[in-house]
Amino acid sequence: MRLEETTEIAAPPGAVFQFFEEMEAHYETWHPDHLAFRWVEGRGLTEGSTASFKERIGGELQEKTVRFTAIEPDRYIEFAPTSLLVRLFMPRISFTIDPRADGCTFTQRIRVRTGPIGTWLNRREFDAVRVHMREEGENLRALLEESSDTTAA
Repeated sequence: MRLEETTEIAAPPGAVFQFFEEMEAHYETWHPDHLAFRWVEGRGLTEGSTASFKERIGGELQEKTVRFTAIEPDRYIEFAPTSLLVRLFMPRISFTIDPRADGCTFTQRIRVRTGPIGTWLNRREFDAVRVHMREEGENLRALLEESSDTTAA
């Protein structure tokens, strides 16, 4: 199963990529349920860098450490949990940034392995993740479009 959310953003792809490059400064303002972010190994969006973050999804505290596995500047960011157990069920998360004439399309994808029974049993949790992803996309759009309005003025 794949959880996916797409958001149209009136900002250049480089601005989206830069937002994630500077995640330590932006994480808590990106979403009200984001609690903490820190680089564990390396800094910035480079393959092999690791980061740790805490957030609440559906009222539940989530803590994850991830390793960046594929980076294409201004286009693609992919990471995977460092925990083997978590990675068995959630092998990867990716952000795709596709350019458009008036900005870009930002797509978040989470690959989940649960099977039909696991999907049904965890439907409330997956619904909460979908809501969280949608809010992240909307908040990212608001932050970047506000920022580009400010720099254009």
